Amino acid sequence: MPRLLAFTLLVYGLSPSGLAHADKDAVQARAHMVQLQIVARGIRDPGVLRAMSKVPRHAFVPAAQRGRAYADRPLPIGHGQTISQPYIVALMTHLGRPHRGSKVLDVGTGSGYQAAVLAELADSVYGIEIICPLADSARSRLNQLGYENVTIRCGDGYEGWPEHAPFDLIILAAAPPEVPPALLAQLAPGGRLVLPVGKEQQQLVVYEKQRTGGLIKTGHEEVRFVPMTGKVQESTVSDPTKRDSPKAEK
Repeated sequence: MPRLLAFTLLVYGLSPSGLAHADKDAVQARAHMVQLQIVARGIRDPGVLRAMSKVPRHAFVPAAQRGRAYADRPLPIGHGQTISQPYIVALMTHLGRPHRGSKVLDVGTGSGYQAAVLAELADSVYGIEIICPLADSARSRLNQLGYENVTIRCGDGYEGWPEHAPFDLIILAAAPPEVPPALLAQLAPGGRLVLPVGKEQQQLVVYEKQRTGGLIKTGHEEVRFVPMTGKVQESTVSDPTKRDSPKAEK
């Protein structure tokens, strides 16, 4: 039995005779999600819409949450963590501009949903998750779904993954109070860092590294993510655009 078929049966608890109906329901749910939550809010990037339409979000949430898998909301995935709402995943992917040839770092991989969306668009995705049971389950889940271009490890994403740097895109799914300097250092020229920044009040921010090494910072909407944990809690880093490239911020 093919891996994806076996995994779909496991997710739904179905016999093979019930598979066609479940597949149809899931495809319709994703189509509604894309149209009502993503396109309706202005995201029209064909690649992002295709990836969001394809990745089975229900496979990335606990069994008790599968009935809400395509709702416009974050959902708990255990260990005090959440899977981001679909619109936020689509927005961060859109802002990151992954494409064929891209190497991507996904910090705060969680259940692996964002990594799967990125894997539909990029050549390779490296995911770091600080909670080892989540990293292990994400790795297993992505393997079962056939994502051979994703590598997951348990670790502290504050320092990135220097062995595989530089990255064309780095995405964070947890909010540091300040921007981790190692992640900026691991961006390739022309690369983008997309992350929520802040404590009580968080803003979605994009840093783009120029060919000269300078940084352009662009602020987007207010968001609410779980706080980044680990070594970031020891940091007192200031805004890198103000320190390294005073004229780059806009």
